[in-house]
Amino acid sequence: MSTSVRDGSRSAIVEALRGQLIVSCQAYPGEPMRTPDTMARVALAAEAGGAAGIRCQGLADISAIRGQVGVPVIGLWKDGRGDVVITPTLRHARACLSAGADVVALDATGRPRPDGLDFAQTVGQLHQEGAVVMADCGSAADAERAVDAGAALLSTTLAGYTGERPKGSGPDLELLAEIVRSHPDVPVVAEGRIRTPAEAAEALALGAWAVVVGTAITHPTSLTARFRGAL
Repeated sequence: MSTSVRDGSRSAIVEALRGQLIVSCQAYPGEPMRTPDTMARVALAAEAGGAAGIRCQGLADISAIRGQVGVPVIGLWKDGRGDVVITPTLRHARACLSAGADVVALDATGRPRPDGLDFAQTVGQLHQEGAVVMADCGSAADAERAVDAGAALLSTTLAGYTGERPKGSGPDLELLAEIVRSHPDVPVVAEGRIRTPAEAAEALALGAWAVVVGTAITHPTSLTARFRGAL
C-alpha cells in the first residue's frame, strides 16, 4: 500500500474506499483454495480487476495478502462456536492488526463475547491503540451501537444472520437504506449476498460508501454449482 494510506490517518484509509468495490477473499474450511498463498493470489487478481480494498479472514491470510496487494486490507478472524465468531475478542482484533490489517472488522451485535467485553469497550480500547474499526451489523440497532462507539465504517455484513431480520436470497438493501438515512455522516458499506453488478450499483445508488462482494467473485465452487443447477 502507498505510504500515504498505509501510514496515514483513519480518514485517509476510509476515503480510499469511497464509491469503490471491496472484494472478500475467503475460502471455507476444508476447501482446496483454503491456503494463504491461494488467497493472496485471488486478492492480487481482484486488485488487478479494480478492487479498491480486500476483506479477508485469518491471521495467515491477512499476512499473506498484506504482503502482496497495494490496497487497504480489512482483516477479521472467525473463531469460536458461540454467537459471536467475527473477531470475537480484543485479543483477536489485536492479532488481526499485528498480522497487517489496515482495518479490523468486528461483530457489532450486543451478544455476549468470550472475553466479557462489550462492543463499545472493545472499540474504545482499539481506538486508543490507533485502530480503524469496521462494525459488522445485522440490524439498525447494531448500527446505532456502532456509531455510539465511534466505528469508522458500518457494514450490513450480518443482515439475515442474527435472527433480527429475514435472510433473503439477495442483499438486504432495505436495511442499508435505513442505516444510511439514520446515519448520513457515517460511511455505510453494503455487504452480504450481493451477486450481480446491478445489485452492487443499486447499493451505491442507495448511499452505500462502498460495496463488498465475495462469493460472486471469489468462490468458484458456488459459481460452478449455480451453472450446474441451471443445466
